[in-house]
Amino acid sequence: MKPTLALVALLALGLGSTGWTQERAVSGSGAVLRGLDKVNGRTLDAELPIGGSAELFGLLVTLADCRYPADNPTGDAFAFLTIRNSDSGVVYFDGWMIASSPALSALDHSRYDVWVLRCNNS
Repeated sequence: MKPTLALVALLALGLGSTGWTQERAVSGSGAVLRGLDKVNGRTLDAELPIGGSAELFGLLVTLADCRYPADNPTGDAFAFLTIRNSDSGVVYFDGWMIASSPALSALDHSRYDVWVLRCNNS
């Protein structure tokens, strides 16, 4: 999946109002993600290491990287995720997700949603 023009512009401007750029970002050791089944309202949280995968509601979620502001470890996180059907391997999402703006670059699935909560820095 190619990055959208809006996402590229936002990254070029230092991620909007957060005032930091990728040069001041630190890679975390993993990420905490949340999955939602939109039909029954059930949620699942998953803690993934960099390079790790987890299954959320039949979706295989793989984390390639998670970054956060160097001067604010609990601040806004952005993670590179690949989300695919665990049975067929069909890729539903492949790109960066931003914790504070999940709709900017979101998973497009009729029943499930996945988003980044934060990076792990330990």
